[in-house]
Amino acid sequence: MKNNRFIGLLPAIIILASPALAQQGMSDEERMARIERMLAEPNPIEASESFWIEELTYMEVRDRIAAGASTVIVSTGGIEENGPFLATGKHNVILEGLCPTIAAELGNALCAPIVPFVPEGNIDPPSGAMHFPGSFSVRDETYQALLEDIGNSLKQHGFSDIVFIGDSGGNQRGMKATAEALNEQWQDSDTRAHFVIEFYTSGWSETERYTEEVLGVKETTNDGHHDDIWVTALMMITDPGTVRYEHRMKADLASINGVDISDLEATVELGWKMARFRAAHTADAIRKSIE
Repeated sequence: MKNNRFIGLLPAIIILASPALAQQGMSDEERMARIERMLAEPNPIEASESFWIEELTYMEVRDRIAAGASTVIVSTGGIEENGPFLATGKHNVILEGLCPTIAAELGNALCAPIVPFVPEGNIDPPSGAMHFPGSFSVRDETYQALLEDIGNSLKQHGFSDIVFIGDSGGNQRGMKATAEALNEQWQDSDTRAHFVIEFYTSGWSETERYTEEVLGVKETTNDGHHDDIWVTALMMITDPGTVRYEHRMKADLASINGVDISDLEATVELGWKMARFRAAHTADAIRKSIE
């Protein structure tokens, strides 16, 4: 499972801060000439096929943009209480499976690092998730400032459509405000920010409907946890350990809300069907926003 996607530094920043480029006697013109040479050099090895920017080299990002990857997806997750079975990074785990699936569906997109720190409630006195150990919260202004800097970083490197999606309800307002602020800043450029609420609303409800009506999987009870079969199955496509699959099997607790998850292969396949459906739903909304 990938962690700390949001702290990946962009290549130009690394280059400008590199001690090798700050050699005594090197002028600003010489440093910029070296940067330009590095940016023009061809990739000497076979390129990675990853959709995640922080898994690519600067040459691979450059070449993907030049080949038409004009869209980048900035996904926001969260770290919060999710009952006795699910890791606190539930939303981030779900996005690890969904963002590349959406990017593949679009055909011209990459995924920015997941933003795991989001507003989860007041810290002191605590509210919401902050009553529970393992939860992290940031102020609205901190969250929006981070998103704004991420958006401007991506614009700097040539992406023309920067898409914000969030897997948690508390993330939506800040993304909407940030997209509006960025578009105000960028009104004289060809770059646009897109807040795509459809990933969350109606992405979750439509996936639930599809799972029940098309796949025939329905919850029959409510275990009373911050959890359900849609969350559990989507997390399992990334890592069954994040839902404590093996531990639950040993404890005879391999079910959620009346749905059996003991068949690992079948549950992971269920998760992939959900992921592909939700990715197609989201990709359609992204295309409409860009058009």
